[in-house]
Parts: sequence; structure tokens; C-alpha cells
Amino acid sequence: MQSFRTEIEDPIVQKDIIDLERKIALFRDGKIDDERFRSLRLARGVYGQRQEGVQMIRIKLPFGKVTSEQLLRITKVSDEYSTGRLHITTRQDIQIHYVSLDKTPQLWAELEKDDVTLREACGNTVRNITASETAGIDLEEPFDVSPYAHAMFQFFLRNPVCQEMGRKFKISFSSSDKDTALSYLHDLGFIPRIVNGERGFKVMLGGGLGSQPHHAELLSEFIPVNQIIPTTEGVLRIFDRYGERAKRLKARMKFLIKDIGRDEFLKLVDEEKKALSHQTVEIDTTAFDAEIPAPLQEAPKVVIEDTAAFEAWKKSNVIAQKQAGYVAIGIKVLLGDFYTDKARLLADLIKNYAANELRFSLRQDILIRHVKEENLPFFYQELAKLDFVALGYNTISDITACPGTDTCNLGIASSTGIAVELERVLETEYPQYSNNQEITIKISGCMNACGQHNMAEIGFQGMSINSGKLVAPALQVLLGGGNLGNGSGRFSDKVIKIPSRRGPDALRFILNDFEANGNGESFLNYYDAKGEKYFYEFLKPLADLTNLTEADFIDWGNADNYVKAVGVGECAGVVIDLVATLIFEAKDKMTFAQEALEEGKWADAIYLAYAGFVNGAKALLLAENQKTNHHAGIIDLFDTVFVESNKIELDSTFKELVYQIKENEPSQAFAQKYIQEGIAFFDKIEKYRAKDLADA
Repeated sequence: MQSFRTEIEDPIVQKDIIDLERKIALFRDGKIDDERFRSLRLARGVYGQRQEGVQMIRIKLPFGKVTSEQLLRITKVSDEYSTGRLHITTRQDIQIHYVSLDKTPQLWAELEKDDVTLREACGNTVRNITASETAGIDLEEPFDVSPYAHAMFQFFLRNPVCQEMGRKFKISFSSSDKDTALSYLHDLGFIPRIVNGERGFKVMLGGGLGSQPHHAELLSEFIPVNQIIPTTEGVLRIFDRYGERAKRLKARMKFLIKDIGRDEFLKLVDEEKKALSHQTVEIDTTAFDAEIPAPLQEAPKVVIEDTAAFEAWKKSNVIAQKQAGYVAIGIKVLLGDFYTDKARLLADLIKNYAANELRFSLRQDILIRHVKEENLPFFYQELAKLDFVALGYNTISDITACPGTDTCNLGIASSTGIAVELERVLETEYPQYSNNQEITIKISGCMNACGQHNMAEIGFQGMSINSGKLVAPALQVLLGGGNLGNGSGRFSDKVIKIPSRRGPDALRFILNDFEANGNGESFLNYYDAKGEKYFYEFLKPLADLTNLTEADFIDWGNADNYVKAVGVGECAGVVIDLVATLIFEAKDKMTFAQEALEEGKWADAIYLAYAGFVNGAKALLLAENQKTNHHAGIIDLFDTVFVESNKIELDSTFKELVYQIKENEPSQAFAQKYIQEGIAFFDKIEKYRAKDLADA
């Protein structure tokens, strides 16, 4: 079980995995409390499941790109440590479930053999950076955004600036103005532009879903490509310093911008420029600029017997590429779930007969890229053997759904069960919608919107309803959301709550009325013309609770009566900081800062020292029962409670001491000075803490 200590070549990765192994041992021995351990494992992709004693592992796959070797590595790990089921997420990750906590270090080590990581897949970090799955092949793209998404991922992985933020942070790159990566609901969203021959991005700031969706605001119409990483670093630094930490539901960046205003936020970002690790970052695109490699093997000639089915599949699931003679093949994956036996065969197929690359999509699907057009009959034949030719890629019947009550602690009602039923209804009763890409259906098992229900034309959110002494699973029906392109979108209205078992009828009512009264308009124009009340009125009979049957108390995909059971969510939970533990970990930051200094990483060393200052101050404030809701507040409050009262004597105010970070360019001299001042600060607060405990 310890072989990974010698098998991992990268010493940084090896240290990370060994650290996880050690912390698991300390947790098992009761030397780390559960809340503190949760924070550590989440930042390493290990997420507690609804089921006792097992974990969900989230595998971080930047912009969804996967080679055959990586896919085979993931299947090997899933078979050995999990159940052989792979789940594609709406952030282009892969999740595997039912993993023993004690096996996670070895699992991670196995993945790293093919450059696959768990690091920062969960927790209060920069989450997986997403991008349009068509990036690099999109007929309408100004340029391929893939290398820029990749560079962003590499720059911020393990970066001290984003390890312990108040909440998660999400970044997307769209391939064109169609904005298929949904920039308007991200903390930072990038849309490519070419201005006067120069590459750059339109940038959206501060979007988000959750229980209170917020449309991103415009940060800039154009930022040159060599400025996107410094801009992001500045935004992250301000979010880390001023973002809410005590109230989890108010801790996303959208709330910070709402509180202080976009202009004030950007002013703070601008003031941070001097302290950035780089003023510009040139991004090398050569790895993405190469010609498409020829397939390793020549595809056999195939004669298709059912030409009608083949042509229907081409119309529905095949996408033209900007590279002449090549196409991409979309694979609709029901609920985002597929299995390792098929994944292995798919990996062999793309390695031998395509260009050894696929991408997982934001809609939980698979896109095979760089297929020679003349090889389509062969691919159709081979994919049919895997049951991977279902029609409806990126259509209304390609329903997005989070895991809901299957595995998630926060799930209130089944999202997967109702999704299966709605897809069945669409396939059997509404064949005329088989290629409709205008309407999206998205389902979440709770208000957190992991299934993105509140940005869809038709959305459903898992809830519960009371009927006498019984509780039944329910769905909130939402209508009128959608992506408008170019950084604009709309969020759906909450129309009515109905028992879950009536979800299919709600869909029937909506589609039937759209056909009868839509007047040939788009669905959103139809919705706007009729208005929310119109839909409430014709859906109202479905909300009647006086005629519930026994079946209404059994959720989709279940055999037993519904029981509402919501656990502790781990999407990015705020941890409980024990004073002694926090001081110890803050001192660790100073040690890590010294290590970064010795490696010549001046900016990292400075930021780690800054984190040490703030966490040390927070520990003492907590010991005094002071509320500490963000870094800036901690810094101000420490002066008020300790410095101005002369409880702790400093040569300056604590604010002046700490905020040297934004007044100095990263350099060896400043890093050395700042770290030494941090060590001296810890000497003072530890002496104060020891005296305080002795006097207690």
C-alpha cells in the first residue's frame, strides 16, 4: 500500500499524497477533529457520501480533456477501488463513488501515473476550469481557448493564493460568442476576442447559481491574453482577503461584489497589481497548434445496413469541425453515467482510429474529436456495439441531473429518477422534439443547483411537501431561463411546487401548451409573452394535495416510502477552527513560506507568510470570542483588540505590518523580511497565548 512513495516521480505530488496519508492516520487516531480534516480532504478531491463510511472521489480534468491513456488509468482505478461506474459532472470532472477513505492516497498515486489529479477538485479552492467541449474545433471560434484554460489550471494548482478561500471559485472559457461554457454564471468567465489582430478575452465577473443566482457583471470588454492570469490572481487575492468566511451562504464572490460594488471591487484589484507574482504571463500555445495526427490504424471499410438510422445519427450527433475533412462525434450519456468496460473500448477506439482525445462536456456527455469524415460508418458501427449511438446529443432530451439523493448528503429528492422518466416521456411521446436544441431541461436534488436547474428553459428542483403526518417528495418547477450568448443569460422563475410523481405530467402540460399556443416563437419568447402567472394557472391542478395516492409518497427510482434525510453538506463547508490547531497550522504556513523562499518562489513565499499572519491573528481573536468573518476584518479587529489595547506590542499597527504584501513587488529581499517579521509575530502571540492560559 506504500508503493506510491517510490512510484511518484514529482516530489510535490508525492509530498501531497503522503500528507493526505498522514492526516488520515491522525484523524483515525483522534488527533485531528472531523471539521478540520474535512477541509483538508475536500481540497484533495475526497468528498463524504450520503452513505456511511465511504467517499466520493472527484477527479479533476481541466476543460474535460482526456487521452486514451488517462481514461484507461481512470477505469483501472475505478475497478480496483470503486464499483466500475464513472460519473461525468457539469464541470467536466469524473466522479467515482463508494471508495474507502484509507485507500484514497494509493488511488491518487495511481491516477498521477498518467498526469491525473484530485488536487483542489472540491473545497474552498479554484475548482476545475471548464471550457466549451468544441474548443479547438468550433467553426465560429476566433481561436482555440484550450491552451489558455490549461495555462490557468497549471498556474493556480497548489497556488497559495487560492488554497483556503471562504468558498469555491469557478472559471470558464467559452469557444465563441455562443458562450456555451456559460460565462454569465461563473466567478470569472472568458469569451475570446481578436481586436486589431491581438488575441484577448471579454471577461465576466461575479456570476453564480445556488439558491440566489446572480448574473455576472462585465469586468472588461477586452483583456489581452497575457493579462488574463494576472487579472485572475488579483481577483482571487481580493476575494481571499475580503470574502465572507463565517456565513457560508454569503461566502461566494457574487455577494462580496454586491456588498461593496463592482467599481470598489475592481479598485481593490487594481491596488493589488504591484504585489502580483507576474505583471504579464505569456501563454505557450504550441502544444495545441500542431496538425491533427494521423490515426494509428486505418479504419476498416464498413457497409451500413440501416442507412436511415445512420443518417439520423449523423444529423443528431455529428458535428462539423473547422478542420476540413474532420468531424466530432457526440455521445449522449444518460445521467452522465457510464461504465469501465465500455470506457476501455472507447479508449482503444479513439487511440487507434481518431487523434487520441475526447472531452467530457458540461452537459455530462462525451465528445470524440478529430474523426476523419470517411470513417464515420466505422465509428457508428463500433459505437453501436457500446450502445453509444442514442440520438439527442445536446437536445431537449439530453437532460442534466445531479446525483441527488443517490449519493449526495444534501439531496432532498431524486434527480436521477425523474430525469430517466422525463427522457422516456420525450422519446416515446414527443419524437418531434428529437433534434430540438433550443430547450434545455436541468434537474437538481436541492437548492444548491449542481444540476443547474435555475438557468434552464425548463428546470426542476428537488423539495419535499407535507401532507398530514406524511412527507412526500416534491419538485419546484422553474421556467424561462437560458443562455443568450456573449456573456448574457437569464435565470428561471419559480412557478409552482408539485409532488415529484407529477413531474412527467408537468412536462406534458408545458410542451402541449407550447405546441398549441407558441405561435411558432422560440420557447423563451413564448414564455415571456404568456407570463409566469399563465403557467402557474395551467399547472395548478398538479399541485393539489387532496388527491395524493400511495405512489406519491415513493420517490422516483425508489421502492420504499420517502423519508426526508439531509446530511451535512460538503460542497465547500466552513470548518470549525480550534485555537491551538489554528496557531499550529498558521506556523506551518511560515515553514512553507521559508521552503518557497529557498526554491526561489518569492510571490508564493510572501503569500504563505501573509496567510500565516492572518490565521495566527484569527486564532487569538477566536480565543477572545471575537467574530472573524473575513481576512480584512481579522486584520482590523486584531489592531482593535490587541495592539491598541497594548496587549501585544508591535513596531507598527498590525494592518501596516500585514498590508506590506500589497505595497511591495515580489522579491527575495522583501520575502525574507516579511517571513522574519512573521516569525517574530508568532513569537509574540505564542507568549501572549501561554500567559493567557496560565492566568485563566
